[in-house]
Amino acid sequence: MQNKPKISSSILGKWQRVVDLMSSVTRVPASLIMKTSAPSHSVLVANQSGENPYEVGQSFVLNENLYCQGVLEAGDELVVTDARKQARWCNNDDLEFGMTFYVGYPLYWPDGSVFGTICILDRQENDHAVECRNLIGEFKGVVETDLALLTEIERRKTVEQELKNTLEQLETRVERRTRQLSEANTALRVLLERVETARAEQDAELSRQIDSLILPQLSRLKSQIADDPAAGAYLAVLESNLKTITSPLAGQMVSALEPLTPTESEIAQMIVQGRTTKDIARIMSRGTSTIDFHRNNIRKKLGLGRQPVNLRNYLSSRLQ
Repeated sequence: MQNKPKISSSILGKWQRVVDLMSSVTRVPASLIMKTSAPSHSVLVANQSGENPYEVGQSFVLNENLYCQGVLEAGDELVVTDARKQARWCNNDDLEFGMTFYVGYPLYWPDGSVFGTICILDRQENDHAVECRNLIGEFKGVVETDLALLTEIERRKTVEQELKNTLEQLETRVERRTRQLSEANTALRVLLERVETARAEQDAELSRQIDSLILPQLSRLKSQIADDPAAGAYLAVLESNLKTITSPLAGQMVSALEPLTPTESEIAQMIVQGRTTKDIARIMSRGTSTIDFHRNNIRKKLGLGRQPVNLRNYLSSRLQ
């Protein structure tokens, strides 16, 4: 059976007023709320009267001769006007106290499990009590409403505790994850710093090698081809590209030239150096109309179209 909530002192106080009122209205010496925990059946609340022989905590063993056993078996109202005249009840345990009259109802938890009984007892037939038995049924409803309320309060406490536990677990996980992310960020930052340092060192070494191994040779080559403007133009482009190859803009330059054909790329780089259409046509041994055709293609591929944007200025901002 699922654990049930404890009956609070405030509820017990309310039930005390219920049994006292029930005893007064029905004019009986004993009015009880019994709590069942098989095989025991104990007095939970008893009306406060000198004529009531039952005491709170007094316990009985459930058996077929016990009035309350009959109530629980039937799951409904039980009325015994004179136990001495009925075979089943003529030997019941309550005759020890002279209680020959009984009216009782079962009490249930909201889930349908047995809580106990609510009943009145007298030492004689009591027609008035029989007439008032519907009132006992109303008091039964009061008690069962309280049981439902206690159950709901307990359920909410359980849910609140579960939510609190879940929240604490989430907070712990968030803290742990935050700590892990912080540690990972620190490690990543250190790694990136090392990568940047390594790349800077690599770029510096590459620049040093270009300066010492390639540029001197280009200078000598320039002097040897001074009378060849076309070769000089290509050599100037090559020298410019070598000087920027270790620059952070080198990647930007490659990206900018990627959409272009090799011929368009050559023309674009010469435009950046300030060469006119005629200069480029002479260097490449092409007609000026051919160069203009390539210039228009370059503008289209760069998304300039017919916009009033100077192609050299645009390329310079992207390639230098």
